[in-house]
Amino acid sequence: ASAAIKRYVELGNALNATALSAIGTRYVCLLNATELRAIDPSSLRLASLDPSACSQETKNLLYQKAKEAFSGQHHLPAYYELILPYLGGAPAADLKVLSKDDVNMNMSTFVTLRRDSLMHLTPREVQGLLGVHLPELARWQHRAPVRGWIALQRQAELDQLHIGLTGGTQEGYINLVTPKFPALSSAPLGTVATAFHLLPALLLSFLVVSILS
Repeated sequence: ASAAIKRYVELGNALNATALSAIGTRYVCLLNATELRAIDPSSLRLASLDPSACSQETKNLLYQKAKEAFSGQHHLPAYYELILPYLGGAPAADLKVLSKDDVNMNMSTFVTLRRDSLMHLTPREVQGLLGVHLPELARWQHRAPVRGWIALQRQAELDQLHIGLTGGTQEGYINLVTPKFPALSSAPLGTVATAFHLLPALLLSFLVVSILS
């Protein structure tokens, strides 16, 4: 199937709505980055695709195509349903905007969002996304990726959701990052050899200064 798609594109054929419908959800994950970028965004208006099983790169590229395809309907209630299959590639900035539109995202969609995007959402923004489904978040609080998201939030802000989430950062606590220093063995051998070569001379100088003082 991958070879057939590649040959189709090499012959100068466009990945239009007809081609995408033929490829369908079954083979959409076979498209490489070059082929994905060649898709005419308007084609997604007529094709029904579900990239949920694809790589993150494929999800990201298809989301950008879908966003462009449906940009004219961004302020309409139907926009969320149109963009929904592609939200697994949405950046945090777009999810923050979506959180203001009362979309009532279900948990099955929420937990498949890009992890890096999810981690940048505040409790209020998550509340805006989930809407009536917010209480279900408590059932996921000990499972990934919700557990990781909770650990990054202030417990006081989680408490304001009133659904019993625990595990956030308490007031007065800060996360300390221990700096990593390269091991001696990682230094260039020439540098290490020079250091050991100069060590006796440095020690001798130290002893002379100590005696004279």
